[in-house]
This record gives sequence, structure tokens and C-alpha cells, in this order.
Amino acid sequence: MILGPVSYLDCIVFCAFLAPQLIIHVGLLETVLVGLQCLPFLLFQLPFELICERYFVKYEQQSPFVQKASLFEDLVVRCVRYAFANIPPKVGRVFFSKLVALPFLKFRMLRHGYLKSPIYWREHNDKRFKGLWIIKDPTAKPDVCIFYAHGGGFSMGSAYFYLEFLLTWLSLLNDTGYRNPAIFALDYSLVPDANFPTQLEEAIAGYEHVLSTVQDANRICVSGDSAGATIVLSLLLHIANIGCHPEKMNRTTGARCLGKPGMAVLISPWVTLVSSKHQNTTSDYLNAENLHRYAHQYAGEKVSVNDPLLSPGNCRDVSWWKHAAPSRGIFVAYGAEEVFAPEISALIKFLEENNIKVHSREEKGGIHAWPVACLFLSSSSSNRKKGLKTLVEEIRDNIH
Repeated sequence: MILGPVSYLDCIVFCAFLAPQLIIHVGLLETVLVGLQCLPFLLFQLPFELICERYFVKYEQQSPFVQKASLFEDLVVRCVRYAFANIPPKVGRVFFSKLVALPFLKFRMLRHGYLKSPIYWREHNDKRFKGLWIIKDPTAKPDVCIFYAHGGGFSMGSAYFYLEFLLTWLSLLNDTGYRNPAIFALDYSLVPDANFPTQLEEAIAGYEHVLSTVQDANRICVSGDSAGATIVLSLLLHIANIGCHPEKMNRTTGARCLGKPGMAVLISPWVTLVSSKHQNTTSDYLNAENLHRYAHQYAGEKVSVNDPLLSPGNCRDVSWWKHAAPSRGIFVAYGAEEVFAPEISALIKFLEENNIKVHSREEKGGIHAWPVACLFLSSSSSNRKKGLKTLVEEIRDNIH
């Protein structure tokens, strides 16, 4: 199932679903105050900066993202940049929640002629973890399975917000020849409801479930974007701990030996939670100061934000990485203009120098998690699926 690009009508309908949920979960007064806070930006700053840079600044002086972005892409990214820097996380949490994302997806499906999803999916609620199970044929065993953890700074996001992206991903996997592709999307606990190692423990339990279903670790590809990719890297280091570094296991619960997945596909991973290399750019929508605040909230009071199991980019133990890396390697997709780019490239270089199988694609002018965002924001079919097709090709080349 591959729906058309998001339209201005979709944006209006999304806001219609969002408004009552904000009032319910944030409160009428705070919702109104946040709305009033945004008005100067929406009425004056946004149109002024948008028009000036796009139409009155020479092309070579424009930011790398603006040089390649459509008007709609530029408009939305400017709004997201403002929201990430200025809107409280509890508001963003509602924005990405099931109560908003799921009815919005159903509206988009209906607009494209689908009364119900043509691809089977169901909720999985376990006392140890929650998530969404998506599969072409629920009566048969998968021949490939993506274990996915969503982004959102550990404090926002849900598997439901990513559902259209994941349904499209599964469709593309099927188009490339997989008979029965499946995806399990982990819906981990968010900060401040819980902090590390709760999210890692939920990922471990979810991965155990996927492994018991697929019954062949080599057919599993662990994946995630942003903070979700951090959790996936922590999961890989955890699996290596069990098999080869049991003395390091006092930080997490459970010591069951798990089969290592066939490969890992990471989208804009937040590899090092706090780093002086994180600098705001004119293109990206992330804000380094807020990211570091989210990182400390995720770590909590009992764990150092520099702990390598919490912040995998801080791990420089070559033996640990060699045991953690999947047999078919790690693929990393990221944007050259994103806040995380220097740390991502540094980790890739470290892995390459130590003969750990890693392959990467740096998108020139690209911003954070663009393979996800472009599916919704780009207008042409080829641009919308470009990022996902790259991921599918990497998986197809490695998991046969």
C-alpha cells in the first residue's frame, strides 16, 4: 500500500484531529497559550524568512536543504524546526500519538479508496513490551522481518505515527521478491514515564518475540531512526554482552543468550547522546540544546549519559563492536546537513578502521531522518520512495 503525498487538505484534517487531543491531554489553557506563542512565528517570521531565502537570496547562498527542497518541504521543515526548539515535549507527544496518527492514516486511506488496510496489521500488547505486527500473510512464517524502533527524542513518537511509512516499506519489500515480509514496530515507553534501561529491556523482550516467531535470526533486520536507532545499537551491544562480555551485564536485567540479527539498517542514528560535535545547522530541524536535555532525561539519575550501552557512540571497545555487529553488517543512511552527521561519520570511520562491516550513504544537502520525512513531504513518486528503496535494496542484497 503506497498512498499519495500529503496535501494541504491532509494538513488541515491532521490539525482537526490534533486540536481536541491537545485540549484533553495538555489542557485548554496551555493549548491556547502555546497557540498564541506560535502566532508571531506563523504570521510574520515564517513567511518573511521563507520568501526572503527562497526568492531574494542567491542560490549559492541558500542553505543546502533549501537549494533542493520544494516549497511545501521547505515550509514544513521550517515549522518543525521552530516546534522542536520552542514547543514543550508533552505537546509534541500528543502530535505523534496513536489518538491522532491512527485516525489521520485512516482518513488518508479513505481518500485513496481504501476502506481498510490491504495489509494485515495488529497490535501486540504484552506485559513486557508493546508494538505493531505487520505482515503480508499472517498464516505463514515470514521470510524476512524488520524489527523497528521509532524516533522522537525518547520523549515523543509512536509506532502508529510511523505506520504508513512501515506499510509502504513492507509493500516495497514484497515488490522486490520477498514472499511474506513482516515488520514488528516497537512501541517503547517514553520519557518521563520511564527512562533507561526500561526502553532497552522492552527492545530485548520485543526482539525475543520476533526471534521466536521468525525462528531464524539471519532473516531479521533490526532498524530504527534517530533515538530508535540508538535503542537498536544498544540492543546489539546488549546481545554481544550476553555472549562475550557477561561481566558487563550488571546494568541490565535478563541474561538469555539471543541470536544476532542478520543485519542492521539505521536511519540518522543518534549514536552519541551528548557531544560537542552536535551543532545546529541552517538546514536541519533538530536543536542541539534540546537534544542534550532529552538525553539527560533518558539517562535518568542512575546512569551516566556517557555509558556506552546507553550512548553507543561512546563505545570504543573493538572486541565488543565485532561481537555486536550483525553478520551481514550495518547500513547507515543519514544527511550531510543534520546535527548528528559529525558523530555518525565518526562512528562509521571507527568501525571501518577496525574491519567491522559497515556501509553508509550520506545524502548531500540531506537533513535528519529524510528517508522517513520525504515519504510524506515530497511530491513526486520517485523522490518519495527514494530513501525507502535504498533501504530495501540493502536488505535484499544481504538477506536472501
